[in-house]
Amino acid sequence: MSSASRPGRVAIIGSGPSGFYAAQALLDSDWDVRVDLFDRLATPYGLVRGGVAPDHQGIKATARVYARVAEDPRLRFLGNVKVGEDISAQDLDRCYDAVIWASGCEAGRGLDLPGKDLDGVHTATEFVYWYNGHPDYRDQSFALDQAQRVLVVGNGNVSMDVTRVLALRYDELAKTDCADHALTSFERSSVSDVGVLGRRGPAQAAFSPKEVRDLGRLEDVDLWAEPDDVALDPATEGWLAANEPERATKKNLAIVQDLAPARGEAARAIQLRFRVSPVEFLGEDGKLTGVRVVRNRLEDRGGRLASVATDETWIEPADLLFQAIGYRGLPIPGVPHEPWKGTIPNEAGRVVRDGDRVPGWYVVGWAKRGPTGLIGTNRGDSRATVELVLADRDRLPIAQEAHERVDELLADVRVVGFADWKRVDAEELRRGEERGQVRRKFTSTEAILAFLDG
Repeated sequence: MSSASRPGRVAIIGSGPSGFYAAQALLDSDWDVRVDLFDRLATPYGLVRGGVAPDHQGIKATARVYARVAEDPRLRFLGNVKVGEDISAQDLDRCYDAVIWASGCEAGRGLDLPGKDLDGVHTATEFVYWYNGHPDYRDQSFALDQAQRVLVVGNGNVSMDVTRVLALRYDELAKTDCADHALTSFERSSVSDVGVLGRRGPAQAAFSPKEVRDLGRLEDVDLWAEPDDVALDPATEGWLAANEPERATKKNLAIVQDLAPARGEAARAIQLRFRVSPVEFLGEDGKLTGVRVVRNRLEDRGGRLASVATDETWIEPADLLFQAIGYRGLPIPGVPHEPWKGTIPNEAGRVVRDGDRVPGWYVVGWAKRGPTGLIGTNRGDSRATVELVLADRDRLPIAQEAHERVDELLADVRVVGFADWKRVDAEELRRGEERGQVRRKFTSTEAILAFLDG
């Protein structure tokens, strides 16, 4: 059957923000189209559910927008479907006119340093997914009850989230949708000091003013920095004099340069460090005890300030360490993959393999550009890719298989539809209300399926 005699058929792989924004753009277009939105988890919304900090419920509320998109009768949500296992990339190619990969970057990046395998060295991604109840990370453990000093490497918003969650009072965290297993650990936490290590200066920090300002608003928490750490270095002063800094940079500088110069008497403290990098993780009996760090200086390299290690090093004590230095995408069987970048190779959103375009394949979000930008950034990014799909629609390869073939291929899979998710959502909210929480999450696919089919 030609595509002109029936609605267009598009598969979107991944139901996070970029996937939903792509679906919304398709459904808002003049194309008569049907969209199948796949996710390997039984729950939709990607990082909005699994990555946003529990105390940032306002950001999580963006899921309401996605829920309205999912209610469109032209869209099907197919949760608990693993592409490459339950259905292949080649199957999708045969059953749809176009495939949009919105698979994101799920894995955390770690530093390849001596001692990286010590107990107590983790990526921030593991920690974030763990306290948000991601099924893949629910069985992780973090010895918060045996830790007093924690180091967080990185100066982005994920670093700020991890730092803030570590410093929150338990009674504040207990009201959120933080996972049960994590709440048990946070209740026993002995963490009293958190140090944040940034390799460049405060003017180059990637965190937003709101995120760092929120640290200063935590109850019974001292936010401080040594004056030398927040002072501008010569290279930064020269760069600022020659360039007009962004408003966020100005705000960040104003906030950090106004910090207390020393720890106070609060129960917990957060110290911001700048121009420092880990060079070695140190431990005893296989457990982390400290980090050797090096002082950096900044050099102007063609208008970009790069950090360069000096000869000054020292040891920072640490019981736990979280590396918040970015995410990376994992390969999907049958799909091109750039290992170093962790993305799907593409030309402005059109997927390429060995330099040649893959007809009918597109990519959006972090899988397209890498882990950059905020949730809202994905809206414009997805729309830009969908514009390419619409421009190509008369040249798209026609699906070789009937649409019903998808259901045949998934006959042995317990596919979770959006109506199923609405039942799960309602139950999580009900369970949360019983406990005085925003919601109480299911943290395993098995538990979700038992609830739906029990």
